[in-house]
Amino acid sequence: MTLLLGCIADDFTGATDLAGMLVRAGMRTVQMIGVPETPLPPDIDAVVIALKSRTTPAADAVRESLAALKWLQAAGCHQVYFKYCSTFDSTDAGNIGPVTDALMRALNTRFTIACPAFPENKRTIFKGYLFVGDVLLSESGMRDHPLTPMKDANLVRVLQRQTDRKVGLINHEAVRSGPDAIVSRMDSLRSEGFEIAIVDATSNQDMMRIGAACAGLPLITAGSGVALGLPQNFRKSGLLKQDATADQLPVPKGLRAVISGSCSVATQAQVADYIDDGRPAFAVDPLRLATGADVVGEALAWAAPLLQDDTPLIYATASPDSVKMVQTQLGAERAGALVEQALSAIALGLVERGVRQLIVAGGETSGAVVAALGVKGLHIGPQIDPGVPWTTSLGEPSLALALKSGNFGTVDFFTKAWRVLP
Repeated sequence: MTLLLGCIADDFTGATDLAGMLVRAGMRTVQMIGVPETPLPPDIDAVVIALKSRTTPAADAVRESLAALKWLQAAGCHQVYFKYCSTFDSTDAGNIGPVTDALMRALNTRFTIACPAFPENKRTIFKGYLFVGDVLLSESGMRDHPLTPMKDANLVRVLQRQTDRKVGLINHEAVRSGPDAIVSRMDSLRSEGFEIAIVDATSNQDMMRIGAACAGLPLITAGSGVALGLPQNFRKSGLLKQDATADQLPVPKGLRAVISGSCSVATQAQVADYIDDGRPAFAVDPLRLATGADVVGEALAWAAPLLQDDTPLIYATASPDSVKMVQTQLGAERAGALVEQALSAIALGLVERGVRQLIVAGGETSGAVVAALGVKGLHIGPQIDPGVPWTTSLGEPSLALALKSGNFGTVDFFTKAWRVLP
């Protein structure tokens, strides 16, 4: 096995997003949950190691990321990719800057890029400013994120607050001019003492140009969009063949369910759409969890008779005002932990009752669920919506899992996903 691309993702749904992009571009890809402890499947071109490091203390994120890098280096990966969210989720203390610093030191490289753009999901960068749809990041729903509120859309400023390395910009004029112009701009920035460059991008064509320009970089840091442009480099060098079957997926048969923990604007709309469609739904109340009420048992008892003929939704998704009220009473950390523990226990109970096809909404929720289920790795399959593929778990029992970032997916995602499953 020759691993061409080794990826480190800072959360579970972000890892799935990246792996799905690589599969779309023809790279046979698996996603591993944490640093692999068992051999990978044969005939794999890329591996994505999913960590839960987006919101952990920066020192912990650095330690986990370096452990993943050590494994990737031992596997002989040609290039390393550090993947974070397309909304650059972070605080002024990190973790994007500290992890990037540590990876650069370990790889002995003095230059890399930072490009969270994902134009298919309306995340674009222009003059260093990140847009979500038609509004600046700081004016989007991310400004109210309970853990990483993003109140500054200028990515040069955001990243500079997290690193002592000098952060510059490769503007859209250079990107639009093509890979050679991007490489020339990189060289100019290096000569001026810059070590990290935010890169403008507004289209998939830009992603392809940026990817081509990154062929010689030991380390790339980005959202999932840049991944579209990397397989072409390996094909050009003769290391990768075109594979039209990269997204083929064996699908386990069984009952279906949906779990949602994200409180993003997109997921709120998806939950509302599902309920408005007359589908069964059970709300998990964090305040009742805090009193010791057996909400997990209640949810499973409610779902059990529905599973044979319907697809129940169990959710803790709520509006920003509701989230703030709960956090005021319980504290943000305790509230989040209670919800994650409950939803992961519910997921385990559903699988014990025969569920084999499961949608999970929310990065933190997905991480908690796959940990509870003992999932160590995922085969990556066809795309449902940009950034969200179907996957099947390695090992037994085999599960079909759609792990959705809170911000991703169309309003009808929970119903559309089942039509995509082979």
